[in-house]
Amino acid sequence: MTLDLGNVTFDCHNAAALAEFYARLLDRAVDPDANEFFATVGATAGVSPVLMFTQVPERTPGKNSIHLDFHTAEWLESIEHAVGLGAEHIADFDEYGKVWATLADPEGNLFDIGKD
Repeated sequence: MTLDLGNVTFDCHNAAALAEFYARLLDRAVDPDANEFFATVGATAGVSPVLMFTQVPERTPGKNSIHLDFHTAEWLESIEHAVGLGAEHIADFDEYGKVWATLADPEGNLFDIGKD
């Protein structure tokens, strides 16, 4: 039996708006027919995993137990780009031989940008 990762799903308040944030962060397009209730990034382009955004009445409170980790050689530039798109720069870390920044997207979901 083999499992493939198909989607990374975000519960959110406005699916189209949060999809637009991640599409711009990753230099991709929001898939057609996005709306405030449901949106995807990567399905039309065949990118895997697809980022999927679904509107929910209320989010689970507290820290994300799963979050996205991005990696880049243009670390500072990528952090600045994310902040320019509406992310909040939470903190920088240098642990276990790895350097990364933790940020929050416009709806408060945490994600990291690691330095290659």
